[in-house]
Amino acid sequence: MGQIERILNGSLELFFKAGIKSVTMDDIARHLGISKKTIYQFFADKNELVVALVKKKLKEDQDEMCAIMNKPANVVEQMVDMMKCSEEIFSRVNPAVIHDMQKYHPDAWQVFQRFKTEVVVSTFEELLTKGKEQGYIRAEVDEKIMARMRMAQVEMGFDPSVFPMAEFNPWRVQQQFHEHFNYGICTLEGYKLLEKYRSKDSAA
Repeated sequence: MGQIERILNGSLELFFKAGIKSVTMDDIARHLGISKKTIYQFFADKNELVVALVKKKLKEDQDEMCAIMNKPANVVEQMVDMMKCSEEIFSRVNPAVIHDMQKYHPDAWQVFQRFKTEVVVSTFEELLTKGKEQGYIRAEVDEKIMARMRMAQVEMGFDPSVFPMAEFNPWRVQQQFHEHFNYGICTLEGYKLLEKYRSKDSAA
């Protein structure tokens, strides 16, 4: 593993645990057992490091989403796989990461916003169109509206003014949103498949 990759991975571990704002370059250097000077050889400042890290993570997320979309599976199975993919990410992320990125790292936030619009929303639209063709998504569902609504739900789940962390588990909120969305857009055949995959997961 190269030094840049090592710095990014080490920073990610700390950010996921404590959020971005509370982690300093000194903390990252100490965590990795290297000097702060070494980090500055590759990143001019913390903001540049955060932008690089966000780009790296979003590329990984995009690759994972593409792999799910390219699977020879029905849309309902792909929706369930997307939920598992989200679970793996959200269960490890401190909700403060989203808040800190938006408030203190606008460049990284812009990268995230572009990814949301150009990749996530379009993937949802593709999924819903495919689901309608397969008969698992209700024909009257408007892909463009529902895809944007789903993205807005994800962001709202991380908004502490709506769901204070002391009162709500972030992953539990996202899980409830996801299930509400999935069951709301499915036909009866889609509903039966959702129940089938849900029972299978419960039994595993």
